[in-house]
Amino acid sequence: MIYNQSEFNLRCEWGAQGVAQLAPISDVIVIVDVLSFSTCVEIATNNGGIIFPYAYKDESAIDYAKSVQAELASQRQRWTTTGYSLSPKSVAEIPAGTRLVLPSPNGSFLTLHTGNTPTLAGCLRNCQAVAEFAQKYGDKIAVIPAGERWKEDGSLRPAFEDLIGAGAILSYLDGSLSPEAEVAVTTFQVLQYLLCQIIS
Repeated sequence: MIYNQSEFNLRCEWGAQGVAQLAPISDVIVIVDVLSFSTCVEIATNNGGIIFPYAYKDESAIDYAKSVQAELASQRQRWTTTGYSLSPKSVAEIPAGTRLVLPSPNGSFLTLHTGNTPTLAGCLRNCQAVAEFAQKYGDKIAVIPAGERWKEDGSLRPAFEDLIGAGAILSYLDGSLSPEAEVAVTTFQVLQYLLCQIIS
């Protein structure tokens, strides 16, 4: 059984198992998928866009987009910038009021599995704002670094950038840190210190 960190206010655990264990015992959950989903959500909503997470990029996504009268994001393309996708650059100038279905096997998937627990999308761009907003829901806060999935079997592949994003958010929260949350905060702070040393 996974340790659920229930004796601590601030919790951190990876991926779908983290959501399953922590969402039911938390006041709010923050999904962190830094390189794509969470950053796209932050940029698009800052511009006035409306994001609909969807777990899979298949035929059902087309039907879902039609049902909510929204555009469907395309596959992320490395060399093209046409259309919306999971590339944060693609939504940089999304017009206010645009309704966009954003399929993602990591961030969207996890967002849709948090049940009735209020859910936020966190990234490095909005870490302080998300932390402040999360504390309005209560003091039991779970931060979930999404990670990636191995193509062979779909199992979790932890992603360093999501650990950093989780640590950045947790660093702005007040409350007792679980050991897992403390590792995330320390990792973020060490990286922050090293970057400051390089810049100065």
